Formats: sequence, structure tokens, C-alpha cells
Amino acid sequence: QVQLVESGGGLVQPGGSLRLSCAASGSIFSINDMGWYRQAPGKERELVATATRGGNTNYGDSVKGRFTISRDNAKNTMYLQMNSLKPEDTAVYYCNARIATYSSPYSSRTYWGQGTQVTVSS
Repeated sequence: QVQLVESGGGLVQPGGSLRLSCAASGSIFSINDMGWYRQAPGKERELVATATRGGNTNYGDSVKGRFTISRDNAKNTMYLQMNSLKPEDTAVYYCNARIATYSSPYSSRTYWGQGTQVTVSS
């Protein structure tokens, strides 16, 4: 059994900052790619940022230069530092990870967290 739990969401004024965390727990053998996605009301889920186990990162165009993804592989935790927030960043943010478990160490699958709300408003 594997769980991804996000935290750190909330209400922030435009121009402010938030730091999201995503902690993976359970029978984890290894974690490969991890990522953040978001979904605003009435819109499709979109990529925010991804990070490989080795530290390579990729960002959605709308967040480049403002958001930074990072991982602590020893803690099975991923972070998203969000700066210069805009009202259009308002969404539910989900973490995602490709994880192999001890019961299937050579076959990874994708897990999702339950989401955390980020609201940017004055």
C-alpha cells in the first residue's frame, strides 16, 4: 500500500509565496519520476513541474521562472516552491509519482495524492 499526501496549500495574496510538500509512504522500493499537476474549476488537469530521481526538472510554460520543484529522495518527499503567485495559479494541486513497491520491485505504477487547494486572491 502506497500513499501520497500533499500539504501546504492555502489562501495567499497575489505576489505571495507558498511551499507545497508531497510525502510518499508505504511499502516503497523505489520512486522514479515525481511531479506536480493542477486543476482549476472547469479546466483540464495540467502539468506544473516534474523531477526525475536524478534531479532533472521540467516546468509548464505558465510557471517557468516562478515555481521550483525539488526532491528529498532520502525522505521520499517532493516540494514545490511557488513564488510571485497570480490569481490564475488558483487550482487544486496534485502530486504524482511513479513508484515500485517491495511486492513488485521491477514494475512501477503511477500514484496520485488527494490534492491540496491553492487560492490566490486579494
